[in-house]
Amino acid sequence: MAAETVAIERTNAPPLDGEGRRLPLPTGHTAEGRAARWSSATNDELYADKLNDLLAACRKNLRALDEELIIRAFRLCYEAHKNDRRASGEPYFIHPFEVSMIVAQEIPLDDISIVAALLHDVVEDTVYQLEEIREEFGNEVADIVDGATKITDIFKSREITQAESYRKLLLSMVGDVRVMLVKFADRLHNMRTIEYLPPERQFRMAKETLDIYAPFAHRFGLGRIKWEMEDLAFKVLNREAYNDIKKSLAEKRNERETYIASFIEPIVEALNEQHFKFEIIGRPKHLFSIYNKMIRSGKGLDEVYDLFAIRILLDTQNDNDCFAVYGLVSSIYTPVPERFKNYISLPKKNGYQSIHTTVIGPNGRMVEVQIRTRAMNEIAEKGVAAHWKYKEHITASDPDLEEWVKWVRDVFEQHGDDAPSALLESFKLNLYQDEIYVFTPKGELRILPKGATAVDFAFDIHSQIGLRTIGAKVNGRIVPLHQKLSSGDQIEIITSKNQSPTADWEKFVVTHKARSHVRRFLNDEQRVRIQQGRELWKKRLDKARLHVNDDMLVRFASSTPLGTLSRFYAAIAAADIEIEDYLKRLKEWLRPGSAKDDRGVEKREEAATVSYMDHSRATTGILIQGRRDNLLYGYAKCCNPVPGDEVIGVVTVGKGVKIHRTSCKNIQKLQASGEERLIDVSWPSTEEGADYLVGVRVFGEDRPGMLSDLTHVISSYNNTNIRSVNIDSRDAMFDGKMTVFVKNTYHLARLVEKLRKVRGVTSVERFEE
Repeated sequence: MAAETVAIERTNAPPLDGEGRRLPLPTGHTAEGRAARWSSATNDELYADKLNDLLAACRKNLRALDEELIIRAFRLCYEAHKNDRRASGEPYFIHPFEVSMIVAQEIPLDDISIVAALLHDVVEDTVYQLEEIREEFGNEVADIVDGATKITDIFKSREITQAESYRKLLLSMVGDVRVMLVKFADRLHNMRTIEYLPPERQFRMAKETLDIYAPFAHRFGLGRIKWEMEDLAFKVLNREAYNDIKKSLAEKRNERETYIASFIEPIVEALNEQHFKFEIIGRPKHLFSIYNKMIRSGKGLDEVYDLFAIRILLDTQNDNDCFAVYGLVSSIYTPVPERFKNYISLPKKNGYQSIHTTVIGPNGRMVEVQIRTRAMNEIAEKGVAAHWKYKEHITASDPDLEEWVKWVRDVFEQHGDDAPSALLESFKLNLYQDEIYVFTPKGELRILPKGATAVDFAFDIHSQIGLRTIGAKVNGRIVPLHQKLSSGDQIEIITSKNQSPTADWEKFVVTHKARSHVRRFLNDEQRVRIQQGRELWKKRLDKARLHVNDDMLVRFASSTPLGTLSRFYAAIAAADIEIEDYLKRLKEWLRPGSAKDDRGVEKREEAATVSYMDHSRATTGILIQGRRDNLLYGYAKCCNPVPGDEVIGVVTVGKGVKIHRTSCKNIQKLQASGEERLIDVSWPSTEEGADYLVGVRVFGEDRPGMLSDLTHVISSYNNTNIRSVNIDSRDAMFDGKMTVFVKNTYHLARLVEKLRKVRGVTSVERFEE
């Protein structure tokens, strides 16, 4: 068992030994000793030692290894950086070497990752170009190096104010998960040597690490890297609290070790009796984690109960053994029921699996116990990288990273124990690909949907900027307004007070805000043109001494190629048609014996329809208290009941019985007040062919032809008649109220069903006044 239960402070931490333990710090590991050591060692000796260390780590941890490829990359890394030194005074190539060691030892994936780690700073900091890396080491290495360089550029000279957005930005920019793993290793080594930076840079890097990289590492399942990043950042950002907690823990170290030894003794005995192969280790409680728990609970260090914590690792392939061990521990110590968590049956989103429980140990102290297999522990600490060594059953519920982890598992299941070549060839990560992350000239981050253009960006800043956009610069270059943006782009909008949206914009903008503003502007512009055209047409009619009402003009316009009166007026305003030509056409249309007769027939049909409606409503039967009497009654306009509705009657003074739906708000108020004028009414059992007025409310996206489509659907079903239509349009959406005549609730339900299928309609409902 590891005696210490507190996270080790790792400032310039030495490498791991073969068992994953930190080697003792060599003599002279201070800043002064380090500089002296570098100056005394020859470069050839240093080169050979570091290369041998890296190859040894790769041989131990990688399943397949191209040593010649790594040697070539190491040689290029050494040559590219040989004249550079870090702030600590050490040769610069030590940094990429340490990054590659972290990858090899803590997140080992493949030799491509090692090579990319060695070369991750070459393009950014030396004379070598990306294409030279691509030619020498292939597309995979070049793409990872390019991705790492882009991420570095994003964080330069920008203050991180939206941590989650920046995490998404990173993922949207990388197509290969190894880019992020190399950046994790790069950031971890920079944090281990952060003491050599000026204070302001230390603070900036620590904040970035705590806000961006540590939560990101947690999501990738890289527990060990996350904890070390958090503690190193905590030390910079709140050194006083860090030192206080560290000192307090050190003072009580012997007490904790003695207590844990006595606590695990009966557990060890019970596990041996059941012939389990296991290891019990003290679980480090990291300083930042302890600090957060103290802040959240408002308790002092002595009251944070799980300073006493152990982890039981089982050498087994059977997950059920973890539950058996939990049973043994619970039989020895009393468990705290609400502290039991089963992450084996329900893994965390990053693939983490374990049993957590808290028990009451000797002297009434609470001890947290974690129980997991070796494979689970490997995944808890190394995250996605551990899938190279273990097949893991994962319940993937998150649509982003977890889908990728699930895919890794599937590849393993298909390829058996061999290194999955499909995974190596296409190690792709598709996270947040439906969004892009771009910057204003001042470095403010903006999130837009994939496919967004500079016009979408302009409207996202402000609607007036969008409306006045005349051009755009992306990364310093003028681009067409319809050009799609990419994550990481920096956009500058050029405006003019004389500019306004054109109809083409509506074809390429993708955000709702941009589309609605463009459409509203175009609609407003169209309304102005229609009004101008109406005034011009009226003046010409007055001059010709023609008096034509609006209804006749609507029918005339529908007989022309323009189709509608609004298009007719707009065409006049835009001078697309000659007024004189259409004036002659109107005179022809008004001549007796042509359209005029048709119009008279239509008028008579409309009058007959109204007469029929009035007659049918007057003679429709209704049963009052079970009988068809000659009592005066009518249908309430507040709820417009139709056959099939549950109805009730209200006796009124002078107007007979008013028939309401039982769900009517007015009826509910009368019932609540104990009203005695309510009587039972019902519909007759046989249909009498009458029509009933009912209100229908339709919501949806406004578009050309929407009203025509709605009225066509209504009138074409069962010859449904429309009494009135009222459409209110706002922000590219419409709210329509229609009153129609139906025969019963079935007729109404079918009508509603058909309206819901109209393109752009979002909801249809019956409404009451």
